[in-house]
Amino acid sequence: QVQLVESGGGLVQPGGSLRLSCAASGFPFSSYWMYWVRQAPGKGLEWVSAINTGGGSTYYTDSVKGRFTISRDNAVNTLYLQMSSLKSEDTAVYYCAKDNTYYSGSYSYQLSGQVTQVTVSS
Repeated sequence: QVQLVESGGGLVQPGGSLRLSCAASGFPFSSYWMYWVRQAPGKGLEWVSAINTGGGSTYYTDSVKGRFTISRDNAVNTLYLQMSSLKSEDTAVYYCAKDNTYYSGSYSYQLSGQVTQVTVSS
């Protein structure tokens, strides 16, 4: 059974930093692309970032490029999102997600069952 358990959200001032973590279990973590997805209040889901199986290739939506860094540690089955220079528009619930296809970056993914809230406010 796939489990994705997030941690690390919270309240931060504009310009601050947070690191999100996602502990994965129930599937061969190192064989799947992983993603971070968010949903701001009153808006739809927005893909934020993606990382390939080995961690050597990363991708970002334009609004977070240069501010967010996705990474993974396959030895401990954990995905990370380092967020810096946070803005109010980054306020959202954040999901980690697993690609639906083995060893492929299909951008079709399964969201975590829980979320972590990130609130950027002074």
